[in-house]
Amino acid sequence: MLLVCVSGNAIFAQRVLIIGLDGFGAEGYKMAKHPNIDALVADGVLSLTTRPVMPSVTMPNWTSHLSGAGPEEHGVVNNNWTIDKHDLPPIEADKEGFYPSVFKLLKDQVPDLKTAFYYNWANLIKSFNQKYLDETSFEDNYGFTGNYQKAYDFMVKNQKEPTMVFLYTVHIDHAGHDHKWLSPQYITAIEEADVAIGKLMNQLKAENLYHDTHFLLISDHGGIPTGHGGVSMSEMQVPWGATGPQINHLGLVDYPNSNKNTSLVVANIFGLKEVPNSWSGVLPELILKKKNKKLKKYFR
Repeated sequence: MLLVCVSGNAIFAQRVLIIGLDGFGAEGYKMAKHPNIDALVADGVLSLTTRPVMPSVTMPNWTSHLSGAGPEEHGVVNNNWTIDKHDLPPIEADKEGFYPSVFKLLKDQVPDLKTAFYYNWANLIKSFNQKYLDETSFEDNYGFTGNYQKAYDFMVKNQKEPTMVFLYTVHIDHAGHDHKWLSPQYITAIEEADVAIGKLMNQLKAENLYHDTHFLLISDHGGIPTGHGGVSMSEMQVPWGATGPQINHLGLVDYPNSNKNTSLVVANIFGLKEVPNSWSGVLPELILKKKNKKLKKYFR
């Protein structure tokens, strides 16, 4: 089943690719050269003032991106969280004890949808119920180009189905920890990611999968000078971008935005009918050409 959506006279597949760059702060965005990222978001929206949730560390923020809520709701308050050992229980949970992620909602509400999760930091996947993921791939030693190829292959294989792909790399974050945020090595890591993104975009264009795909570019935190977790603006501002058939061309925006809002954008793109009442994220202002007015919240 190919799930499509109609906007005006255009018909497009419901396909979302989220590109997650760990440790990619707004300051780094302003310093590095990233022509492929620039081209990707040129027709959409870009924020350089998006706020991470607190604490400004990895696991709470990626959980918030993909679960529409903050640590006070999903309960992932540090990088050591596991389903069997954590301090704060989630405000609601599925049968296995996981807070409801966007993957669960999509699988519950979108027929035949395919999901994938690609990552190179081992703990990242622990806060998500993997039964809602059709494909997962962990690339060790902070490698990421293999996962970029796997994401492309997955999208080609499932091009006739609605798809949701999360493609993540931690190597920028590790360059910050090892060499300092904004160091030459850190900037090089950003530019390496940009090259990989450009290659992937060219592959999707060659396969005629680019123009009907929605892309989100997101991060979790910045850093200062070799760490993060605090509340300085160097840590608490990240780039957040979106483009695709349903995304308005707004250019650079400075309205309030949070990592909690990412899943609300995905929910609207796929036309979901309901999201959990405990999701505290909101849809960023004017981002969609047509807001899903049927989307409701529920609590169970």
